[in-house]
Amino acid sequence: MAETGLAARLYRGEAGLDIVGRRKVWFTIAAVLVTLALGSVIFRGFSLGIEFAGGNSFQVPTSVGTLEQAEQRAGEVLANAVEGGRVVTAQQVGGGGGEFYELRTTELDSEQAEAVRLELGQAFNIDPSEIASNRVSEAWGSQVTNRALLGLVIFLALVTVYLVLRFEWQMAVAAVFSLVMNLVLTAGLYSIVGFEVTPSTIIGFLTILGFALYDVVVVFDKVQENTRGITANNNQTYGEAANLAVNQSLMRSINTSVVALLPVGGILFIGAGLLGAGTLKDLGLVLFVGMAMAFITSITLATPLLVVLKNREPRIQSHNKRVQARRATVNRGETPAKGGAAARPAEREEEPVAAEAGALAGAAAPKVGARPAGKRSGGARGGRPGGNRPGGGKRR
Repeated sequence: MAETGLAARLYRGEAGLDIVGRRKVWFTIAAVLVTLALGSVIFRGFSLGIEFAGGNSFQVPTSVGTLEQAEQRAGEVLANAVEGGRVVTAQQVGGGGGEFYELRTTELDSEQAEAVRLELGQAFNIDPSEIASNRVSEAWGSQVTNRALLGLVIFLALVTVYLVLRFEWQMAVAAVFSLVMNLVLTAGLYSIVGFEVTPSTIIGFLTILGFALYDVVVVFDKVQENTRGITANNNQTYGEAANLAVNQSLMRSINTSVVALLPVGGILFIGAGLLGAGTLKDLGLVLFVGMAMAFITSITLATPLLVVLKNREPRIQSHNKRVQARRATVNRGETPAKGGAAARPAEREEEPVAAEAGALAGAAAPKVGARPAGKRSGGARGGRPGGNRPGGGKRR
């Protein structure tokens, strides 16, 4: 006996989740989230890292104490030495005996940076020469951003061409829309929560595009399989066939997403959280958020938008109307004709004539040279043979 639990029905594609049918709900939710995301990006902006906003970095030996203690003391020094000075980020870098704390601060001029370095030496009770100081210009971050945007445009163009050749233009539009929504929602979350944007974040943004594209292609491949030759029968509308494809591929998408999120979560929570590897935090965070968003958008936005675009085609519109008309006929208790419309009354009246013509046509054709059939002179009475006597004389 087959299992009836939700997980079992998901594996068999029999969950019957009406995802495409509720597309207005998903589109409304997406519109609200996009409005919030764009509003946060426009009015609040991003928390830019030192590579984008510019600033200074100080490298302090790990012998001064824990990372939290080093960050707290450096913050006190900056607040006393420079008005508005603060520690932006603090992380432990290096390895193999060469570990140190990298403290990134707001932008300082050369005199302020030197004064802070000397005071940090006094605060940590070490020789100031053991503290390295560097200044990072925001120009480098601008170059990274411009190249990342160029790479994004090229990626989207190549993806569009591939999807048009592999599927059709409606699927290409729906897939690209899903990718853009994934980026917008992820960027909005970064802005709302205040996650720091670093070069690793930009790399992560480009990485999640590939994962999101894979998830969309898996679903669209099943949609194409279910809708191939759909207009040849009147059993399903295009939207119903697409919704069935989503249900059939939903468990595969869930498994793929979970398997992908587990190692990324390990990088984020273990590598960055427990081990304190700050460089892994930036990359792991954007991958974790972006992959989760990619799964949601590929299911709730890509396929419903595809159905909206396909329903605009006259061929699909006619097919959907035939399906609805057939169901209306069944609901009225009538039996739809198989292989075409029911025979018209005039055609039923002509059936005996056609049968008689067929019977005549089936009679044996006369042999060559035979006398044509006709009325016998003085036909036989009562069916007796010999109605005509030789010589043509009539019997009295």
